[in-house]
Amino acid sequence: MAFDLQDIVPFGRSYREYVDMFALDEADRSCPILDCGGGPAVFNAELTRQGGRVISADPVYAFTAGAIRARIDEVVPEMVVQLRRNREKFRWDRSGSPEELVALRRTAMEAFLADYPAGLREGRYVAASLPGLPFAARRFDLALVSHLLFLYSDHLEEAFHAGALKELAGLAREVRVFPLADLNARRSRHLEPVRRALDKAGNPSEVVQVDYESQKGVNQMLRIVGA
Repeated sequence: MAFDLQDIVPFGRSYREYVDMFALDEADRSCPILDCGGGPAVFNAELTRQGGRVISADPVYAFTAGAIRARIDEVVPEMVVQLRRNREKFRWDRSGSPEELVALRRTAMEAFLADYPAGLREGRYVAASLPGLPFAARRFDLALVSHLLFLYSDHLEEAFHAGALKELAGLAREVRVFPLADLNARRSRHLEPVRRALDKAGNPSEVVQVDYESQKGVNQMLRIVGA
């Protein structure tokens, strides 16, 4: 099935959010990283600026910067409406209001868009999607998955989650996934069956609390031992 830009709701995270979501220390940030499904996040741009090595994979990278910007402009007003409507479900200690949060995210996405053309030329942004990625086994030390797996548990089946994480575990020595809750902030029903499948495949995992909580009560990542 062809991927359509209208299928996505871009809401790119900041560099600081990535560091906190995935508990990234200095050693983590100095190793080869795969950022899978990050969309218009600024993590690749900022880490590259700091001298890091990161490749981001997402089907949205098949589109031009102009097309991605137009989609961002299209969905941001509705994001503000939804954040206002569900304000009590979020913590606001990092950003004081829905408007401030969206402004922070827009700043991150603008930085992504500024870096995007050069990143495409340099091969740092690759148009690809799980569960089949065009990378050699054991190419990365760390693979990160932000706001894709487990979040969309009502749309992506258990088998997809298991297959995607087994794929990533073959590409990196460690995989980290955030969040572990679905869109309603409930722990994903796929989490424990997928962990059992990974353990059976020789990829043990653990749930780790992190110093990041945007949705109330959603502050854990999954760490998986990979290749």
